[in-house]
Amino acid sequence: MSSSEPPPAPSAGAAAAAEEVAADLSAATLSKKQQKKDARKAEKAEKAAQRQQQQQPAEADDPFASNYGDVPVEEIQSKTISGRSWTKIGDLDDSAAGRSVLIRGATQAIRPVSKKMAFVVLRQSMSTVQCVLVASADACVSTQMVRFATALSKESIVDVEGVVSLPKEPLKATTQQAGEKLVRVGQDTRLNYRAIDLRTPANQAIFRIQCQVENKFREFLLSKDFVGIHTPKLISGSSEGGAAVFKLLYNGQPACLAQSPQLYKQMAICGGYERVFEVGPVFRAENSNTHRHLCEFVGLDAEMEIKEHYFEVCDVIDGLFVSIFKHLTENCKKELETINRQYPFEPLKYLEKTLKLTYEEGIQMLKTYIDNLSNRQEAGTEIEPMGDLNTEAEKKLGRLVKEKYGTDFFILYRYPLAVRPFYTMPCYDNPAYTNSFDVFIRGEEIISGAQRIHTPELLTKRATECGIDVSTISAYIDSFSYGAPPHGGFGVGLERVVMLFCALNNIRKTSMFPRDPQRLVP
Repeated sequence: MSSSEPPPAPSAGAAAAAEEVAADLSAATLSKKQQKKDARKAEKAEKAAQRQQQQQPAEADDPFASNYGDVPVEEIQSKTISGRSWTKIGDLDDSAAGRSVLIRGATQAIRPVSKKMAFVVLRQSMSTVQCVLVASADACVSTQMVRFATALSKESIVDVEGVVSLPKEPLKATTQQAGEKLVRVGQDTRLNYRAIDLRTPANQAIFRIQCQVENKFREFLLSKDFVGIHTPKLISGSSEGGAAVFKLLYNGQPACLAQSPQLYKQMAICGGYERVFEVGPVFRAENSNTHRHLCEFVGLDAEMEIKEHYFEVCDVIDGLFVSIFKHLTENCKKELETINRQYPFEPLKYLEKTLKLTYEEGIQMLKTYIDNLSNRQEAGTEIEPMGDLNTEAEKKLGRLVKEKYGTDFFILYRYPLAVRPFYTMPCYDNPAYTNSFDVFIRGEEIISGAQRIHTPELLTKRATECGIDVSTISAYIDSFSYGAPPHGGFGVGLERVVMLFCALNNIRKTSMFPRDPQRLVP
């Protein structure tokens, strides 16, 4: 430390001058970008203050102050039952003209016209309606009420009571007459704010379609004497073979989440239920970041006794999906039109009697296509005669089948043993093939199914060959020791069916809260 005396304190004037210079220097060093950013912040803050001021309780001199405003907390705490009648926005048709109605919706758009007039578009589910506010004593609407309405934030939930009037010309701002202006938002942003994203008409329609597929699945199988069951999702070992399982500790012992209800629906058949089905969650620990894979999805599974041939299972699938497709086409026109406005697609083509091709026929179609190309590089994929079809090969086969047979929906059967699960029954005439099948929509696989092995000896042999610890599935194998009928079944992902029927480009659009290798919230 210096031993010299400190310099004298600056005078007040000098200090003020120094501060002014410092301020000037500081302002000079601010980038133009930062200045613009600060200006935008100030502007936003000013607008927010204006909105807050506008949303203050109405002035005491407003005779219609009780007709608008934020709903008091005590009124949304189930304080009273008013007995008022509510009307759905989608039910506002010609018959409602001239009638006073009470509706609720989210503010999709707000358009102020003047101090005394504003338009507010409300949305409920897939329907919208335009509300017109005009300051008028006869209508019990004040200029303060118009100002309050124009200050509402988008997506606010609003109750409106008014008289229905039909416009002389169709409105271009409502979904019934015309498509809405689309805003492009990235998928991750949509999923991060899923509760808001689900409000869009397209999403409202997608999950209503999904509900119909699930209901039709149950309804059809119940009509064919199937019994609905529920099987455990916490199990002691792999249900499909392989390593793609979520492992966990179950009261101190190793366990995993079920990859399918496969073992248990077969045990139900052994228990005397001739035909069973289940709708429930399925878990796959595959690190597949693709457009069609999820780590958790809704499985639609069925298992049934076979009298003579595993084509009996294919026939059930044929009837089931043709009935689903017909139901959606005939009874969900509004939903499909709503989806089509945002995600345009061609209607699914299918046959009254579903096309069946052998695996070898499918491979031959692909080989012929590749051989006929002038440039072999255009094929883009190699075809392995006894291997599973990769995604690109499936899509190519789908296009070839559609060109030749005029259908987007078909069954490919008699797959090689090497690409099927351990419990799949080998073919009687060639053990290198199996009594199995896959089902395709628009060139993508949606169903995998087969006749199952129901003899303990062969089942044990196949499990060992596939590297499965037999001790972890001993209860499953033992269930066939007491007599079991020939049986087969299938499994399909609900989200994938909806995705492909509507020709959507990503399965996350058909999962309300998707779980993939990168996403665990919301």
